[in-house]
Amino acid sequence: MNERHSDSPALARNLSLRDLVVYGLLFIGPLAPVGVFGVLDAHASGAVALVYLVATLAMAFTAWSYAQMSRVVPHAGSVFAYAREGLGRPAGFIAGWMAILDYLLIPSLAYLFSGIALHAMVPSVAAWVFTVIAFVLTTALNLMGVGVAARIGFLVLVAEIVVLALFIAGATVALATHGPARPWTAPFAGTGVLDLKMLAGAISIAVLSFLGFDAIASFAEESSGDARQVGRAIMFCLVVAGALFVVESYLGGLLSAVPPSELAAHPERQGTAFYDLTRAAIGPWLATAMALTKAVGPAFAAMTGQAAAGRLLFGMARDGQLPAALARVDARHGVPRAALLAVASLTLAVSVWAARQDDGLSVLVSIVDVGALAAFTLLHASVVGYFVVRRRAAARAAHRVVPAVGVAVTLWVLVGASPLAKTVGAAWLAIGLLVFATRRADAASRPG
Repeated sequence: MNERHSDSPALARNLSLRDLVVYGLLFIGPLAPVGVFGVLDAHASGAVALVYLVATLAMAFTAWSYAQMSRVVPHAGSVFAYAREGLGRPAGFIAGWMAILDYLLIPSLAYLFSGIALHAMVPSVAAWVFTVIAFVLTTALNLMGVGVAARIGFLVLVAEIVVLALFIAGATVALATHGPARPWTAPFAGTGVLDLKMLAGAISIAVLSFLGFDAIASFAEESSGDARQVGRAIMFCLVVAGALFVVESYLGGLLSAVPPSELAAHPERQGTAFYDLTRAAIGPWLATAMALTKAVGPAFAAMTGQAAAGRLLFGMARDGQLPAALARVDARHGVPRAALLAVASLTLAVSVWAARQDDGLSVLVSIVDVGALAAFTLLHASVVGYFVVRRRAAARAAHRVVPAVGVAVTLWVLVGASPLAKTVGAAWLAIGLLVFATRRADAASRPG
């Protein structure tokens, strides 16, 4: 299995288990619930901690499938390589193609988040200018090698965790001093009768907070450990992120003096709900620090996404599915420079375009998740194909049951996506099928 690429350009194996976890947590963001807290609180009648607990369990099925496939197919192409080995080359291409949509748009969205947040702090500088600055800085780090990027990313991650720790400490003091604004059980049981349909909608939104942990699998060929290290990093990253999300949403739910019904009636207040409760219960200084962290953090999440996208293009090009030029490896830094620059160019174009549009943020948010969910679905199918159908490794009952539940979860979230997201996803899929058919016809027409 691993001999397939023995004569191909080699990526530098510089990433430890800690580095892999850093990449995953950077992409997710320890403070991810801050931005969607108000939306979830309104949808789930205050049961925000329950929402994140269920979302963590739901994503555990996808994490398990990634861990299984990364162990037996430790290649840089991630889901592309897994689907190719488990389902065949056509399915592999489609999985990789749909993942490209995710890995291109998430960095663009993250750069845009940084640009908008920094513009709000310094209104004299346009959002697109901050977007470009964040892009140039993080792209340069990616080109300098995974080791350098991981070390800088670790410092940013530490800063995010420090801010989160300050919130947890401040919230604990506030609760001990003044008591909760809602019942102690409210973040798990809600403040009234739970609407199961609304709760399901909130869970589908919370699931999207975890997108990014899968990027760890893209660095399989740069892992310094054995074949199981990537899987361990993926599972550890999900557990840590899930625990942090449940804790911060639980404390936020206790401190929020604004009833969920009021947030539901005033959607314009949902985006700042977490900052508002932090400012009121703990202090303006922490709300400001949190806002600054949320302004800088997404740029480094984009760095991780850009790096993962570069490895995906590299893997597909090395396999002959994309132009061979994208499979070149920089001899000095051991990174797929051509693939990274291709991703960077597309990411920059999309993020600057969106930053200059009034509705650019909403457009990107509406379509960013379709590619990931489609790729996750094929990931689960590849587990069954690899272990059960093709029997390339010993199969257990879990290789049937876990992927089946995982497919049900991803399809459920996918069906609930916006019409625009599904339209863009279908169009991207159609383009991918055309590209695959064209390259296959070209390959068949070549002599020999």
